[in-house]
Amino acid sequence: MSRNILITGGAGFIGSHVVRLFVKKYPHYKIINLDALTYAGNLENLEDIENEPNYFFEKANILQPDQLSEVFSRYGITDVIHLAAESHVDRSILSPLDFIYTNIVGTVNLLNVAKEQWKANLSGHRFYHVSTDEVYGTLGDTGFFTETTAYSPNSPYSASKASSDHFVRAYGETYHMQYVITNCSNNYGPNHFPEKLIPLFINNIINNKPLPVYGKGENTRDWLFVIDHARAIDTVFHHGKNNETYNIGGFNEWKNIDLVKLLCKLMDEKLGRQPGTSEQLISYVKDRPGHDLRYAIDATKINKELGWSPSVTFEEGLAKTIDWYLANSQWLEHVTSGDYQKYYEQQYAER
Repeated sequence: MSRNILITGGAGFIGSHVVRLFVKKYPHYKIINLDALTYAGNLENLEDIENEPNYFFEKANILQPDQLSEVFSRYGITDVIHLAAESHVDRSILSPLDFIYTNIVGTVNLLNVAKEQWKANLSGHRFYHVSTDEVYGTLGDTGFFTETTAYSPNSPYSASKASSDHFVRAYGETYHMQYVITNCSNNYGPNHFPEKLIPLFINNIINNKPLPVYGKGENTRDWLFVIDHARAIDTVFHHGKNNETYNIGGFNEWKNIDLVKLLCKLMDEKLGRQPGTSEQLISYVKDRPGHDLRYAIDATKINKELGWSPSVTFEEGLAKTIDWYLANSQWLEHVTSGDYQKYYEQQYAER
């Protein structure tokens, strides 16, 4: 069937990969990318598909219900894949209200507009909400997050995403909207704005800048290649059960310091530097407040019910990621200026 799918945050890191996949794989769909183009939204991420006949871009903000209503009406939106969000924990610690507005109020605005536009037949539409494993809080040395793990967010970011998840479920129960929610582990890959660990450290190694590792670097994360996340979103959107949650993870845990050392090793090889050169850039900085020790996703449900699994190993994905950044130095130069530099200095100057 033909669909007119609104993808929010489609100019961002994960969103741009989802938009590209849907535009190329489903030429009979109309894909409408709605993005406010804040600091992490970059239309350069989609230059390769911007002229495709089934792709449309709308610069709009989910905090403006009138803008959303106009886009819904003009395109006859049939479904939503909601990725637009403030997503960086460090930024949420500096400015929690930005996360409350975008992640909570923005999501409710989108739900309200969808409910109104689809009221004639709510069962004929799907609202797909993309969330994070951080809503579950932190783990000890053992155990995994499952779809039934109790929420226990520890940062303003994760609290705002937990709230948005609850609103989506509440609209399903109260108004009978058809929804799916996915909670994913840390993503990495091409087009990632260099504030998160992997793209930040790739950029810093290229420029021989310090690599600021929080605490002792013992915090553990589960990592997933962004293109595999886009594949999972495609799978859940088309085949996931209504009003269900699916956890998406890479079965791929790394302590931060071990990841950084692997990244340094690969970067030295790619840049033709002496082994150990990049490791000398590592500096340990004061740990951030409320820093969760360990995340680990149990992705058994999506694997058994829908047949999805990661397609690349972490080493393969990391090598592909480094190659992309080295081949796209102009993209990196464009995004590492202005507001980003001010933020970077504020975040690390006193550490």
